[in-house]
Amino acid sequence: MSGSPGETPAAVVGASADAIPRELQVLSEVAAAISAAVEVDHALSVVAGALRRGLGLASCRVWVRTPDGAAFRAVVAPGDPVPEEAARLTAQAWLDVERGADHANGIRRIPLQYEGERLGMLEAAEAPGSPARFADVVLTIVADILSPLLASLELSEDLASEVALRTREIEAQRRFTAKIIDTLPVGLYVIDRDYRIQAWNRKRETGTQGIVRDEALGRPVFEVLRRQPRDLLRREFDAVFDTGRIEQMEVESSASGEPRYYRLTKIPMRLNDTDVTHVITIGEDITEWKTVQQEIAQTEKLAAVGQLAAGVMHEINNPLATIGACLEALESRREDLDPGHQHIFDEYFRIMESELARCKRIVDGLLDFSRPKARAKKPVPVNQVVEDALFLVKHHDRFKGIRLVRQLADGLPKIEANAEQLIQAFLALMLNAIDAMEGKGVLTVSTATNPERSDEVMVTFSDTGVGITRDDLGKIFEPFFTTKLPGQGTGLGLSICYAVISEHRGRITVDSAVGRGSTFYVYLPVSTRQGDDA
Repeated sequence: MSGSPGETPAAVVGASADAIPRELQVLSEVAAAISAAVEVDHALSVVAGALRRGLGLASCRVWVRTPDGAAFRAVVAPGDPVPEEAARLTAQAWLDVERGADHANGIRRIPLQYEGERLGMLEAAEAPGSPARFADVVLTIVADILSPLLASLELSEDLASEVALRTREIEAQRRFTAKIIDTLPVGLYVIDRDYRIQAWNRKRETGTQGIVRDEALGRPVFEVLRRQPRDLLRREFDAVFDTGRIEQMEVESSASGEPRYYRLTKIPMRLNDTDVTHVITIGEDITEWKTVQQEIAQTEKLAAVGQLAAGVMHEINNPLATIGACLEALESRREDLDPGHQHIFDEYFRIMESELARCKRIVDGLLDFSRPKARAKKPVPVNQVVEDALFLVKHHDRFKGIRLVRQLADGLPKIEANAEQLIQAFLALMLNAIDAMEGKGVLTVSTATNPERSDEVMVTFSDTGVGITRDDLGKIFEPFFTTKLPGQGTGLGLSICYAVISEHRGRITVDSAVGRGSTFYVYLPVSTRQGDDA
């Protein structure tokens, strides 16, 4: 009996020493399988195989929760069959299995849970006669290792599903937006700061140039749109990049064989809400609208003529009444006059001639206002048009007391114009200025590029006359409005001038101060056909 107490500890220690390395080997294989895992089921299968071999188990399964959380599925060791009835457990059946854990029958079930959430279960069945004395410890350690792994994998799957869902939503939104842009009845393209095309919608593909999207995207816009001069197109884009303002213009094109009118709108785009990063250009065919507007304008002119017929008759009746009075006076004194009073006849005849000429001016002005304007235009140098108008005005009787200051800039681009119409408009502006100065003063005529828009030429006419009151400034372009004394003007000159400038897609503004004079600003668009002969 004396030796038996000493033998027992030695036997236990020996058994423990033999067992520990095997269990450590199992844990080492488990750790290696997890660290080398590429696909979760493969890693769990390797872990189950390592536990079965190392611990001498009859079977080993790892139950994991399905992505929808409604059931659990089994992953077994390589080569082990999964019974059909055990391949998947519903949530209720899972609870039954847990409650059925039976250590007495050699079934070990270790929960896999992380932060209080049940993720699965490690299930092992002992083989008959296997000395798995450390199985509970090893299974618990492996369960502690697998739990955070499964939690991270579920989180990764959730994130991957969320990313995939958001990606599909973004792609669907992108396709929807692209469809909207392609469906628009206007041509649209977008360039970046390097002037490269980043968007090109379907209407641009089917437009007059007919360039397909794949051939346009990524290329410099100057290589794709060659009809407009490169420098002019660059200035248009730079104006939007620099100022951040929307720029709009109308252009005329005969590329299709007949004149077409287009409205081009350049819109700044900011990706970072600070600097302008892109420019959106929208081209809209407004030919039909332009035609309708011209017809409406012509109809309005004719309507205005009808409404102002009474005023015209009043203007004409005054000189006619004067002529009639002179004729009656001549008739009543015909027998009493002798040759020495011939100067009386001469005086009356001069009056009648002057008044008849006035009637002719009123009628001619009315016709110029009402009849359609000639539309034939071509690139012309604006300085030449100004010089031709000056040549005519300098031979006018009212010009003799005027000092002319000419300030015409060199190298101006040509404008798209009908020279005869512009000469008529410029002549009307200068004669109006001469009348405002009552025949004495300084008339300054200048030309330059519009400092605010590089696609426009600016012509200014400044006088040192009496100026225009604030109340009259808003009415000076109305037909038959005049501040001149009765008999000195028809009130049609500025209205005709306004109509001519509008016909040329231009603008006219005025700046005036009573007692200091007036300045009229005429803005005319630059021709896109700079190379053509004038």
